[in-house]
Amino acid sequence: MELRSVEELMDLLYACRGVPEAPDGGVVGVDLHDHALQTAALLRRSRPADKELQLTGLVHPIGRLLCPTGTGLRSERAADAVRPLLGTRVSRLMGLHPWHETPADDDVFSLRQADEDGRVAGFDAGVLEDWRTVLELVAARNSRLGAVD
Repeated sequence: MELRSVEELMDLLYACRGVPEAPDGGVVGVDLHDHALQTAALLRRSRPADKELQLTGLVHPIGRLLCPTGTGLRSERAADAVRPLLGTRVSRLMGLHPWHETPADDDVFSLRQADEDGRVAGFDAGVLEDWRTVLELVAARNSRLGAVD
């Protein structure tokens, strides 16, 4: 599956509501939707100028929906799905998830830290609609860059 529009991606992110963050139920009160918003919000605080990194945090949970049974394929499937829309950097970073190895660069370290910290019940990370403009900007930039290549 390739995501071709921000609307398709938003629909997939909305579908994360009610899906437990961890396969075994994880943290009470935190679903994939909350986890996505929290991870992105934490990255927005720590790396305010890096929209692609923030969006990687936002969209990284979609692998669970795209590949519910094959845990080893989730990162790859999610990376492939977002590449046409959000570009190679977001895709590359998503392909590295779940970042088990020691991070070699600041991007991976920041993502892993936000991923670990973005599991707090009651954490107000805003709403998904707050991210639509950023998604549209990155998608538009990627579209222009892709047209040049």
